[in-house]
This record gives sequence, C-alpha cells and structure tokens, in this order.
Amino acid sequence: MDILLSAFKPVHISCNFFLNQLKHRYGIKKAGYSGTLDPFAQGSVIVGFGSYTKLFPFISKTPKIYEAVLWLGAKSLSLDMENIVSIDILDEFDLKTIRTVLAPLKGEIYYIPPKYCAKKIDGKRAYELARSGKDPILKQIKMQVFDLQLLSYNHPYITFRISVSEGAYIRSIGEIIANALGVNGALCALKRVSEGGVEALWGKDNVIDPFDVLPYPLISDFSSQIKENLWLGRKFYLEDQKSGIYIADFEEFFSIIEIKEDKTVKYLLNRMKKNVDFIKKT
Repeated sequence: MDILLSAFKPVHISCNFFLNQLKHRYGIKKAGYSGTLDPFAQGSVIVGFGSYTKLFPFISKTPKIYEAVLWLGAKSLSLDMENIVSIDILDEFDLKTIRTVLAPLKGEIYYIPPKYCAKKIDGKRAYELARSGKDPILKQIKMQVFDLQLLSYNHPYITFRISVSEGAYIRSIGEIIANALGVNGALCALKRVSEGGVEALWGKDNVIDPFDVLPYPLISDFSSQIKENLWLGRKFYLEDQKSGIYIADFEEFFSIIEIKEDKTVKYLLNRMKKNVDFIKKT
C-alpha cells in the first residue's frame, strides 16, 4: 500500500525499531521515515509506505518544532542522557541570566554537530566512530532558529521550545546554552512536536494527504493528450505554465514535474498512485 502516516515514536526505542513495529502492524514490507529521532527522544515522525517513500525529498519538513529539557551540570559525550560521564552540583542561576543567554539564539546559528550523530565521515557514521573510541572531526554547519521560548527553569533543568530548520541538532543548542552559562549540560528529554506542520499524537497514527505536505502549486486542468504524455513519460512542452515545480494532479495518480524555461517538462516523480484511505490499527 502507498500511504503517508504521522506517527508518535515513544522514548527508549530507535526509529528503525519503531518503523519495524509499524510495518508489522499494517502488514507492509516497504517503509521509511523522514527525520531520525534519537532513542532517548520521542515525538512526531512522518512515515512512508510503499512507493510513497519516494516523496521524502519533496516533502516540506521545515519548521521542526521541539520541546527539550536541558540538565545543567551533566556532562555527556553524546550531549544527552545516554553517555553521561559526570554530574556537577551547581548554584542556581537567576531567571534573568537564563533569559539573557537564550535571547541571542535566533536566526542563523553556526555550530559543530555532536560527535554522536548520523553524519558520515569517510563513509562511516560519526556515532559509529565515536562508539569505537575514535574522535570524529566534524565540520561547522549552520541551522536556522526561527523561534526559541523559555518554558520553565526549575534548577538544574531548563525547559525550552524551539523552532528550527531541517537538519538542526537540538543537542547542540543545549550545549550552546550550557557553554554560555559556563557549565556542562546535556538534554535529558526531547520531544519533536511537529515537522513541517505535521503533528502526531501519542497512540494515534493518522493518514497524511500528500498534497498537504508537498510545497508546490497544483495544476489539474490538462487535456487527455497531456495526461497520456505524463502517464507514458513522454517528452513534451507546456506552453501555458510558468517555469517552476508543480504537482500534476489527475483522478488516479499525481506527478511532480518541473517546467523548464524552454517550457519542456522534466519528470521529478512520475505516476504516483493516489491513496488516501484511512488505515485502521490491527
């Protein structure tokens, strides 16, 4: 079956384990998910079944919204609960200091990703190198922080809500906050509230209409000849459309196409079967 779901991953299991549970639940062999959540984290995951896994490069996954708890004084090799090596007892900070540290963390942020991350170095994941005792060298990257709100400060825990671009590491945001306070820090809880506007609730898997998460204009007023061209993957021209990426919508299928400046049509993803039936849990 070809379908997109929003699902809520619980804590203490990997995304792969969670995906296998969903595949077993719905009896579908081919499946994949969008952004990875660490085992200690919970929250929204977009899951694709069948050929809908091909939609992931096109789906809008920004902004991603998280709620996190930062444990001040905890030192962790992975910047989370999984590799804590020491805990310092700290004096309490005043709330004004916490707010002052958080205030500049909006806009474009440059940072070094955690050593325990999925980025590849010479063909190997950074976390694989770190777990084997090696010291992976990661390049500085940037993320966009759209919004950052302090939810509470109950020493030694700072709880915040953050909206970021795709590919951002909230563990690194926690490290930046702790460093600005002059202490160690590690995330002890993390929840992805939503990605690209898609929010999953605990215990509920909801079907996603692909048109709700594909950020392209919809065109459906085609002649039978154009429909046949799209179905067969022929080269042809669309004279009456501006250049850009579009969803070509038909009753039985849809395609993602790019109309070039010379009006030729490039197939980005062709003949995706429509399926918006609701899947009941088994």
